[in-house]
Amino acid sequence: MSKKVRIGNITIGGGERIAVQSMATFKTSSEKALTQAVALYRAGCDILRFSVTDFEDAKAFGKIKKSVNIPLCADIHFDCRLAVAAVKGGADKIRINPGNVGSENGIKEIAAAVKAAGIPVRVGSNGGSIEKEFLDKYGKNEIALAESALKEVALLEKYGVYDIVVSVKASSPALTVKAYEYVAKKTDYPLHIGVTEAGTEYNGVIKNAVAIGTLLFRGIGDTIRVSLSADPLREIKAAKAILSAVGKESYGAEVIACPTCGRCEWDCMAFAEKTERFLDGVRKPLKVAVMGCVVNGPGEARDADIGIAGGKDCCMIFVKGEPYKKVKKEDAEAEFFAELKKCIP
Repeated sequence: MSKKVRIGNITIGGGERIAVQSMATFKTSSEKALTQAVALYRAGCDILRFSVTDFEDAKAFGKIKKSVNIPLCADIHFDCRLAVAAVKGGADKIRINPGNVGSENGIKEIAAAVKAAGIPVRVGSNGGSIEKEFLDKYGKNEIALAESALKEVALLEKYGVYDIVVSVKASSPALTVKAYEYVAKKTDYPLHIGVTEAGTEYNGVIKNAVAIGTLLFRGIGDTIRVSLSADPLREIKAAKAILSAVGKESYGAEVIACPTCGRCEWDCMAFAEKTERFLDGVRKPLKVAVMGCVVNGPGEARDADIGIAGGKDCCMIFVKGEPYKKVKKEDAEAEFFAELKKCIP
């Protein structure tokens, strides 16, 4: 089991719940970043990261923290002075890439700043930031990716930093899984997992689900980000869906639905989509089933809190796997959504 690390007002690792992360897409010091931070906070983001590109960005954390009650992470590249400034500006965590904050003196300066403030550091290695010595020695594989991060971890430890989070992401789910399996055997620091540069929403969610799901089933991972070339709010939604699918957390309403077949005599797919939209934003754990036929619909979804199964002329609403009400097909949407409202506080 990984060790626990405190980040602002939450703790990750050591069996704590898995924290969901995202990253703002606007310049940290802009009003748009503040607006986006509030939206992500309300959507259930647990840790939010910001790019720090200049000293104005570094100063902006205090302002953002007045509007959101979640830890804020400063993403630092190339200039250790920005990390020190972000710590002073109120960041709850610093993220660095191996080998790109200057010489060892840069790590020494960051170490002094985070120790004084009592905040952790994430060492975030990825496929594009493997240090040359490891590329030359191993090639671009899981060992090079992991050892590049572990070298930076050792440097932080040398200067007295032990509140560390590690990530070793690649754009390939297979390489990502291998890298995390490797690093999990080498360290007990909490691991931030996910697939980097995963792409647009459809393919990106699939890649992340494969890698994150595999790792979580193997007991690896303490915090996740579903990186997408999409609105960060979609990252939060996808992360929650993945955690629900692997049984780690119950995030609001879940809709299960038939893939449909030749027995289906109503528009089950469109009804399932309407049901998902109707339940969007519901935080209460609720399992809802939309099934294609009345022959075995209730049986297949017996563990659902409420469901509906369609037929040629009518639909059957069922509760906890038992028939509850038969309704005409044309009345099914109104009747079912009326019953759903009763299940939502």
